[in-house]
Amino acid sequence: MNNPYLLLTPGPLTTTDTVRLAMMKDWCTWDDDYNNIVQGVRQKLVNLATKSVEKYSAVLMQGSGTFTVESVIGTVLPEDGKLLVIANGVYGHRIAKISNKLGINTVVLESGEVEGLDLNRLTNQLENDPDITHVAIVHCETTTGMLNPIEKVSKIVKTYNKIYIVDAMSSLGGVELDIDDLQIDYIISSANKCIEGVPGFGFAIVKTEEFEKCQDNARSISLDLYDQWKTMEEQNGKWRFTSPTHVVRAFAQALKELEEEGGVSQRAARYKNNQKTLSEGMKQLGFEPILSEDLQSPIITSFYYPKTENFEFVVFYNKLKEKGFVIYPGKVLDLDTFRIGNIGDVRQHNIELLLKAIEESRYWLSPVFEESQSK
Repeated sequence: MNNPYLLLTPGPLTTTDTVRLAMMKDWCTWDDDYNNIVQGVRQKLVNLATKSVEKYSAVLMQGSGTFTVESVIGTVLPEDGKLLVIANGVYGHRIAKISNKLGINTVVLESGEVEGLDLNRLTNQLENDPDITHVAIVHCETTTGMLNPIEKVSKIVKTYNKIYIVDAMSSLGGVELDIDDLQIDYIISSANKCIEGVPGFGFAIVKTEEFEKCQDNARSISLDLYDQWKTMEEQNGKWRFTSPTHVVRAFAQALKELEEEGGVSQRAARYKNNQKTLSEGMKQLGFEPILSEDLQSPIITSFYYPKTENFEFVVFYNKLKEKGFVIYPGKVLDLDTFRIGNIGDVRQHNIELLLKAIEESRYWLSPVFEESQSK
């Protein structure tokens, strides 16, 4: 089951053979054997996210992570609610786009893509706009690889008694956190990110006391997160509509392998080591990260194009793919960048092999420079 290449992306990502093998069996969505797996997954997700497990519940939703983000926004916000979105990248702006499309009163607190958040502006916004009821932020903004300071944001949000929504799509399972300590009311992620499953569903971990107030809010039938949760609660993990059975089974295996690795702390340490190895090695090859170290997440790293007219990302991408590595194009406005992910079934030796492949693929360098580097 060898892969033709290693995915160095923020998800879908490279999975283990055992996760993929878990999909080689068919399941009945009505059968207790399958629904018991769903219930086990839900409980493990809560255990993963907090020590205060009695306060929270998990609900799964078909589709990509964005489907789950939309289900949360469309279910949690009441008709008279107002959402403040802290946006410093594509995915923060996507939350705002979803909210506006659903007809929700929305305000966006814009921030630069490569600078840290100005928390004073957040305080001023909440101070001057008491109609705001909910605040949403992306934890790891994979546009750049920035890890936003959700703990500092939480203190401000809760000072003004707002509901706190965190899109942790690319961080939950790969960054240590406790959602109760952080006073997060809703946290969102996906099967194919740091827990290292495959694409097919997302999930939200919800503060039950708050979520019980959302019964009549949903603006969609299929994305009614409250109705999905109630059905899973009352019918032993049953989904309302056809569920991605094979993907759920793979995710259950991925959760098992996360536990066997030593939990989130050990996985986070592996990701951090991957990122450090990558960043240091890329600097030696002449590539500069776009973020300062204090803003950088362990999930994905963005690099500037090298300072040469000969560099073409597509050529660079294809040369690395030929050597067994797939990376990501950049998404930062007005900057020429590309991205390399550090998550998935990726180890330090994989990063070292990537660095060697990049060194061998520096086609844009002059022969004189290459000769001097080899001495």
